[in-house]
Amino acid sequence: MKYVVSLLLVLGIVTITLGQLPPPGEGFVNVEGGRIWYKVVGEGGGTPLLIIHGGPGGRSCGSIPVYSRLSDERPVIFYDQLGSGNSDRPSDTLLWQLPRFVNEIESLRNELGLKELHIMGNSWGAALLAEYLFAKNPQGVKSVIFSGPLLSTPVWAKDASILLSELPSAVRDTITKYENLKVYNAPAYIAATDSFYSRYLSRNYYGATLPPECDNALEFNEDVYNYMWGPTEFTPTGTLKNFDRTSDLYTLKCPVLFIGGEFDEARPETLYKFQKLVPGSKVIILENAGHATYIDQPDKKIEAIREFLHEVELKE
Repeated sequence: MKYVVSLLLVLGIVTITLGQLPPPGEGFVNVEGGRIWYKVVGEGGGTPLLIIHGGPGGRSCGSIPVYSRLSDERPVIFYDQLGSGNSDRPSDTLLWQLPRFVNEIESLRNELGLKELHIMGNSWGAALLAEYLFAKNPQGVKSVIFSGPLLSTPVWAKDASILLSELPSAVRDTITKYENLKVYNAPAYIAATDSFYSRYLSRNYYGATLPPECDNALEFNEDVYNYMWGPTEFTPTGTLKNFDRTSDLYTLKCPVLFIGGEFDEARPETLYKFQKLVPGSKVIILENAGHATYIDQPDKKIEAIREFLHEVELKE
């Protein structure tokens, strides 16, 4: 019965918003410093969902096949931040500032006529989403999903320290040694960090085949990552080292979902602490998943998002 009501609601939305939804396809939007690439998937009549990828310096291509499953009910919109994926790749470090990335979201919304939408931010994308919400106070955001969220760099660094402490002593000692030496390309260090990533970044990534959507997209932009975050996941030294928006979370008025993995770098304990700061928000923890929940548990991730969006739209 709940699904039938949700379906009727979606069908009702079609009559209201038809003609206002972005059509399927891809293109570019001009922003400060160059052009950003976007892709719209699906012709469902529900309120669009905008996906903000992680990084900094990441790309959207790997997640497109998974999140496109939601396009039977609504347009799903992907984009690559400037310097990432299919977007232009300038080298001017003056461009790698949080406010400029926030302005990209406004430019994309204006280009596609997104008066109403849901937004999901993944990892660093959650930091970008939070900054957009608090700095711009945008209208028409129907709900927010923070996935494996970076909402505070000090909190992230504390979580990383806890997870490091749970590694085997030999792996932990190797990471500590080369972190102190600031030598990040030593084979032993790379092997040790891979051990961390296989536990907490993704349980299923290693050996996986990238989808065809990534064939023509440029690789992860380490220059942007190093400039904004730092050389490792464990010691943030870049422009985001003091980022913290947790004190503003209580101001969120729209429905909010925090979602993460059982073994996420954004630890479940941290997500529950965030939930307490946002009245009425929800937390979903996906079992046997690391930070990249869409890789480790794609079916459960889609099911959780779909159910959350249904609940939001039933209450409208």
